[in-house]
Amino acid sequence: MFFSSRALLNTSLCGGLSLLALTPACVLADTTDNLMNRSTLTGDWGGERQKLIDNGIKLTGDYNSETFSNLHGGIKHGTRYSQQVRIGAQFDLSKLLASADAGLVQITVNDRRGHSASEDLVGNRLPIQENAGGNYTRLSEFSYQRTLFSEDLTTKVGFMPMGNDFGGMPLLTSFVNAGFCAHPLTQSNGSGWTNYPTGHWGGELRYTVSPALTLQTAVFQVNPEYNSRSSEAFSMTTKGTTGAIMPLEAIFTNDAWLNGQYKVGWYYDTSNTRKIGSTQKANNRTGAYVLVDQAIWRDEQDPESVLRAFGQASSSNAATSPMRHWYSVGLVKQKPFASRPKDSIAFAYGRAVFNSRSRDVQEAAASSPEQADMIASLDSGEQLLELNYGAQVTPWLLLRPDLQYIIEPGAFYGAKRSNALVAGLQVKATF
Repeated sequence: MFFSSRALLNTSLCGGLSLLALTPACVLADTTDNLMNRSTLTGDWGGERQKLIDNGIKLTGDYNSETFSNLHGGIKHGTRYSQQVRIGAQFDLSKLLASADAGLVQITVNDRRGHSASEDLVGNRLPIQENAGGNYTRLSEFSYQRTLFSEDLTTKVGFMPMGNDFGGMPLLTSFVNAGFCAHPLTQSNGSGWTNYPTGHWGGELRYTVSPALTLQTAVFQVNPEYNSRSSEAFSMTTKGTTGAIMPLEAIFTNDAWLNGQYKVGWYYDTSNTRKIGSTQKANNRTGAYVLVDQAIWRDEQDPESVLRAFGQASSSNAATSPMRHWYSVGLVKQKPFASRPKDSIAFAYGRAVFNSRSRDVQEAAASSPEQADMIASLDSGEQLLELNYGAQVTPWLLLRPDLQYIIEPGAFYGAKRSNALVAGLQVKATF
């Protein structure tokens, strides 16, 4: 079915409004603050929410839907909807136990549903919807965090996604495609690295050397099979462990008028993994990344009006990772208009480079010389352009119309597919 703007809008907004059905009537009855100005959809629950926070219990929840239609190219025209609902609870043990520096406990449960536009309509590697896939309810985090010896040294242990604290850039949540939002895909494609919502056992250590420099490291379990099983969604299992992954990351912060943050990271995975195109196994996997977020212009009369530039460069293990490199650059204009202080305009370009060893395997598996020649003629990677406008309609509701243009969408799959243009809408609501 060809793209219908009315169908796209109705699907996204109806999904968002269906959240009301999940909200208790006593919560909806909160009329103590204005719906358009409150920070969350359900408000302060007649003051009860703030009382809980004051006593050490913070309850959170949010909804995210992404509806996209393929306008041109790829596999076929059509529209696909995906959604994520997340609920969480944070327990401040210092307040609950009346004991200084007792730490924080975080529990997060995640549910995903829907269908992938990349898989069904375009046939590309870089997921058009960052929340597509893993369609089941799971425990994403059960962790404990506290300081050690001083406020400069913190630790976190438990069951959690490694990418919550490593290898990401908050600025990139301004995008919808998972290639940009919010970690380089070489990390999870070429090692035991996992990002939200997939948790695994681990421990982290973070040391603030100075306001300008933070160092952090961790050890996480690698469990690629059991961690992705819906039957193990709440078991926090250690079955199937293949090794451990250890990241090292340095975070440099520039607090100047044109501020910025720069991350340099490296990771080592001890898992034995089969080499591409071989029966032999590699006894480890490594990767590295550089992430940059830099303000390049700021209005002297209105400091919230700022233009930020970002860049990413990452590499993964040559022997085992189908995605060998990832590069991206882009711009995010925050407060694009004086009357829209919380809106943004974002544009980015990215390129994922296919491992030449994987391409050799595809050519060798071709059913005919003609097919082998076709595979050999494909580009060495997939490219992506994304443009969107983030409209903060209320403090708790964000609407983000989005355009993506995918170049060589079949490059990772040995398939000749025409470049694809997709359009969609992301809806984010905090309740």
